[in-house]
Amino acid sequence: MFGLGSQELLVILVIVMVLFGANRLPQLARSLGSSLKEFKKGLDSAHAEEPAAGRPGADRPASSTPDKRTCSHCKTVLAPDWTHCPRCGTAVAQAPV
Repeated sequence: MFGLGSQELLVILVIVMVLFGANRLPQLARSLGSSLKEFKKGLDSAHAEEPAAGRPGADRPASSTPDKRTCSHCKTVLAPDWTHCPRCGTAVAQAPV
């Protein structure tokens, strides 16, 4: 995990406990989780609004673009040479050549 060993993580945890106190750690974890959830929701809504932004070719149906692949897990549009989804990490099949 980022090249950190168990001793380094323990030192970081002790420093966080000293700075914030043991009572506030659950509150911080909850707020961090909800912030991350809202951030992902914002990314999803921005991704959903892209076709409506007036990009060229946005009015064509998706079936007319066979080179576009989507992740079967999170429905993210994938480039033809990607082997894993950048959003969820799911392995995807290679596009036929």
